[in-house]
Amino acid sequence: MFRLIGFAAFALFAVQIGALTVTPAAAADRPVITVYKSPRCGCGGAWVEHLKKNGFDARVHEVPDVTSYRAKFGVPEALGSCHTAVVGGYAIEGHVPSADIKRLLRERPKARGIAVPAMPLGSPGMPEPRKDPYETLLFDASGKYVVFERH
Repeated sequence: MFRLIGFAAFALFAVQIGALTVTPAAAADRPVITVYKSPRCGCGGAWVEHLKKNGFDARVHEVPDVTSYRAKFGVPEALGSCHTAVVGGYAIEGHVPSADIKRLLRERPKARGIAVPAMPLGSPGMPEPRKDPYETLLFDASGKYVVFERH
């Protein structure tokens, strides 16, 4: 009986060690994105859910005004929206699709970040029956931008 209990304890220990070795790898697959949004911003909450469903570990900070965070992270005011985020050294402004953020992190262009200005209907976090075309813009430290992706 002692051998059986000893084996069971060893098996449980091995499973626990296996779980420990799997967890860091799984965590590495979930980039941490830090989001700054107003507590009154419902669409920002919906955008955060979009990120979580698509493999991001979203850390949300509710702030009274995102304007100062936009400035802190170098987002041009002309590209402003209702929430600002940072991930992998890049600023993310507005309703940027998770696929665009993943592409940004994969390609690592020389840029300050990406933005979806305003709040286009049909973009992630903007649940409307209508889907308007919109662009994700790649911007640099000087405020210049180019189209990164069309939707």
